[in-house]
Amino acid sequence: METANFSLHYSDSRDVPARPDAVFEFLDDFARLGEHMMNANWMMAGSRMTYEFDAQRGRSLGSVIRLRGSMLGLDLRIDEIVSAHAPPHRKAWSTIGSPRLIVMSGYRMGFQIDPAGPGSHVRIFIDYALPTSGAGRWLGRLLAHAYARWCVRSMSAAVSAQFGPRLRSRNDLSRTQEQST
Repeated sequence: METANFSLHYSDSRDVPARPDAVFEFLDDFARLGEHMMNANWMMAGSRMTYEFDAQRGRSLGSVIRLRGSMLGLDLRIDEIVSAHAPPHRKAWSTIGSPRLIVMSGYRMGFQIDPAGPGSHVRIFIDYALPTSGAGRWLGRLLAHAYARWCVRSMSAAVSAQFGPRLRSRNDLSRTQEQST
C-alpha cells in the first residue's frame, strides 16, 4: 500500500526533559515502543500481540518487524518495514504486504524528535487507511480513530514514564483547534 493512501492522521506531541539521543534510543526499541500491544488490554479486547524481529530488530532502514496475535477469534498478522531511520531525529515504519487487521487496512507510523531547550520535543504519529469492504469497513469508521489515538498516546505516555513528567502535550493541530472552539 502506498503512503499516499493513508489519508487519516493522528499525532501527539510532548516536551520531555531528556536529550534527543536518549529519547531516540528509547523509541528505537520496538519491544519498548510496542509494549502496549504486547500486554492484554481493553483496546485489544483482552488480546495481545507478539513481535518477531529480523537480525536488526527494527533498528535500521529496511528492517522487517512482524506482529502476530488474535482478537475476538480473528487471526491478526502485520508485517512492517522501517522506511526512515535517521538517529537521533526521526524514524518511520509502515505496513507491507496484505496486513490482517480489523479496523485499519494499513498504516505508517513514526516519530520526530527535535531539541527543545534542555530537553526534546517528541511528536509521534500514525497515518492510516480504513478497510474498504466487509465488516472492517463499518468497524473502521466506528473504531479506527479511537484505536489510532490509543496507540499513539500509549507510545507518548511511555516516553513520559521513561523520562519524567511531560513538560507539555499537544495533540495534532486539528484536534487542538476543535478543543479550543
